[in-house]
Amino acid sequence: MGSASKQSSQPTGKQPKPGSKSAQQADRRARIAELRAAEQRRERRNKFLTIGISAALVLAMIGGGSWLALDAKHKKDADAAAAKAPIDGVKTWDKLSRNHVQTEVKYDQTPPVGGDHNPVWATCMGTVYDQPVKNENAVHSLEHGAVWVTYNSKAGADDIKALSEKVKATPYSLMSPYPDEQGTITLSAWGTQLIVDSAQDPRIEKFFTKYVQGPQTQEPGASCSSGAM
Repeated sequence: MGSASKQSSQPTGKQPKPGSKSAQQADRRARIAELRAAEQRRERRNKFLTIGISAALVLAMIGGGSWLALDAKHKKDADAAAAKAPIDGVKTWDKLSRNHVQTEVKYDQTPPVGGDHNPVWATCMGTVYDQPVKNENAVHSLEHGAVWVTYNSKAGADDIKALSEKVKATPYSLMSPYPDEQGTITLSAWGTQLIVDSAQDPRIEKFFTKYVQGPQTQEPGASCSSGAM
């Protein structure tokens, strides 16, 4: 009988010896793979966070823009309603002449609210005068849609200060002393007038809202600057 041949029990592939150069390279490759996997996980996490934050910001901007639009609409609606609402104590005149004249004009109201007037308007871009202005120039300003605030010696310093600040903040308005007027404070627009006793009267704000470039304006958009000072 022939003797059976002995089969080798050694593995076919060679395993790197611990501590050898081959083993170190294998460990380095495994470590690099782990680091890349961790980096990929971090990138995915950051991407999701960025998308989430961006979506939240977009929603906030949309919400904020909607709120601003609604707020602007509410203000516009409120101003429109105020412009239509009657104001207690306001007197009106119609069929007022509008001729340009170089002479002095005798008006039926003190201060006047309309009628013939000088070709040059009084500058009325929130202008506060410390001396009386000529009626004929101021009436031309009213024609352009300005509100003219006047006061006599009964007005206190606080009243004058408050009215001055209001006028300075309001284009198409002017203010001047008017010693001969009957009321303490008078607000005039074209064909329209209101007399009050104090700058704290809430009707003043309503008068400005309704009549600065309001429906009574004879020449909407006409200049209120570069006039007579």
